[in-house]
Amino acid sequence: MTVFQDLNGIRVELTFGESSSTLEARHVLIVLKHEGKWLLTRHSSRGVEFPGGKAELGESIEQAAIRETFEETGVTIRNLKKIAEYIVEDTKPFCKAVFTATVAHIGRTPVGYETEGALWLEDGDFANCDELSFHMQDEGMKEITKWVMANGL
Repeated sequence: MTVFQDLNGIRVELTFGESSSTLEARHVLIVLKHEGKWLLTRHSSRGVEFPGGKAELGESIEQAAIRETFEETGVTIRNLKKIAEYIVEDTKPFCKAVFTATVAHIGRTPVGYETEGALWLEDGDFANCDELSFHMQDEGMKEITKWVMANGL
């Protein structure tokens, strides 16, 4: 387990594999590479980040990961694999499941969402991107991207 403070000073625990947390994951983050490029999106106010969001009522976290990826990027994913969990000790603590997946189809971004669609970056461009959202700049994100690269995903 990696424990750190995010850029807002909030305590965060990152666990790869199964977590022992009693909090149910209702937030998702999707971290994947396809043909050597990272799948990202540009949020209208936060900047460049991995797709993700919250599960809707009655939706599993796997369904949320698939839906959020499509809504934010136009990319349909399959073969979801949960790789980690974030526990964010905010005023109301929450758990975020981190997934990787494979790309099934690259389509157009649906209209009416808060992102500009898929942004595919190679390793060097991703590492040097100066538009990363605050979510993408913490210790946990560095550990997650290292893990994905080390595991060839």
